[in-house]
Amino acid sequence: MPIAKLIILDRDGVVNYDSDQFVKSPEEWKPIPGSLEAIARLNQAGFKVVIATNQSGVGRGLFDMAMLNAIHDKMHKALAQVGARIDACFFCPHAADSDCNCRKPKPGMFQEIGARFNTSLTGVPCIGDGLRDLKAAAEVGGQPILVLTGKGEKTRSEGGLPENTLIFGDLNEAVKYVIGVRG
Repeated sequence: MPIAKLIILDRDGVVNYDSDQFVKSPEEWKPIPGSLEAIARLNQAGFKVVIATNQSGVGRGLFDMAMLNAIHDKMHKALAQVGARIDACFFCPHAADSDCNCRKPKPGMFQEIGARFNTSLTGVPCIGDGLRDLKAAAEVGGQPILVLTGKGEKTRSEGGLPENTLIFGDLNEAVKYVIGVRG
């Protein structure tokens, strides 16, 4: 039985600014303007909001699980200040060269989300700034949505996007569309 309203968001480059050196501490986690308020609007429209993020910095030894939890704690507190919340945070801690099934573009993390929420991901909006986000979404039948923040402009210019990928300037614009269609 599918949940009527579920949305999956990538973290770095969608909710907060990305860094080529990884977001390794709470001090380095900075929200993209409008992203927290966009999540609040999703909550108000009845959406379950789930983060699905590759965090290979853990597997590379750049930061540990306690630091990742501290970063997510800062994110949750910042969201609470604008009346928003994330319902679940899924992450792959493995290094990029690991042969795990949970690291996007592989579908394992998304399949786990579907299992935990006891729902099909067919048509579920999946918002990311990288091709790996969009490919994982397409693999499980989700609706791939590219935002041009983070690595989004580069992702769009390199092409190869899954069929039916929607493109928006940022999370705020994407959320207006999603709420308009499914709200």
